[in-house]
Amino acid sequence: MGTEDTADWQGVVVVEDDGSLREVLTSVLTHEGHETRSVGDAESLLAHVPPADPSLIILDVNLPGIDGLECCRRLREQGHTGSILMLTARHEVGDRVSGLDAGADDYLVKPFALDELLARVRSALRRRPADADDRPVPTDVLELADLVVETGTRRVRRAGREIELTKLEFDLLALLVGNTPNVLTREVLHDRVWGHDGSYMSNSLEVAVSNLRRKLGGDDLGPLIHTVRGVGYVARAG
Repeated sequence: MGTEDTADWQGVVVVEDDGSLREVLTSVLTHEGHETRSVGDAESLLAHVPPADPSLIILDVNLPGIDGLECCRRLREQGHTGSILMLTARHEVGDRVSGLDAGADDYLVKPFALDELLARVRSALRRRPADADDRPVPTDVLELADLVVETGTRRVRRAGREIELTKLEFDLLALLVGNTPNVLTREVLHDRVWGHDGSYMSNSLEVAVSNLRRKLGGDDLGPLIHTVRGVGYVARAG
């Protein structure tokens, strides 16, 4: 990313210090039709995001200087709501949870097949806001107790307070609230939100639900997302 970056640029940014892998990923993504840029360290990324707001950041965990976890946290603190896919050589569940806790939407362990990476990329980009091309879109309003979810503008408010969510968190919340009072299974949630197979064993859903509960202020205002043990989750007041 360079000085030509503008606030309205959207595409895929690869952040990987391994030059050979960075070149391969950039080439493959470009060949698949994605506008792709790449950098070798977190500092270069943080200097441009925001104001440039990529649709997807593919972020290696083990970066020199600022590592991927800290970079992810800083991006979310700066207000970046685009999808973040983390790459790592660490296989432990705790490492994956750390990445999701930092604000990542998905997690891919090295070595990985390029076909799997591309499937994750397609899934992440499907979660872009409906108005990403700046056309006017109708806004459906979902309401649950004091929670208001606007699906067109992707705004969320609770008790009058604006709540900032990542794309994945918004999609998960809208799916749950839009189906209340029905219980949605873990498999259905993973298929509808993540859009790829096999990841529902990685604790990504539990971490996303935990983050949603925290942002919605469940302790102060009362919980809205409930666990149905052995089945999945349901959105309901009280």
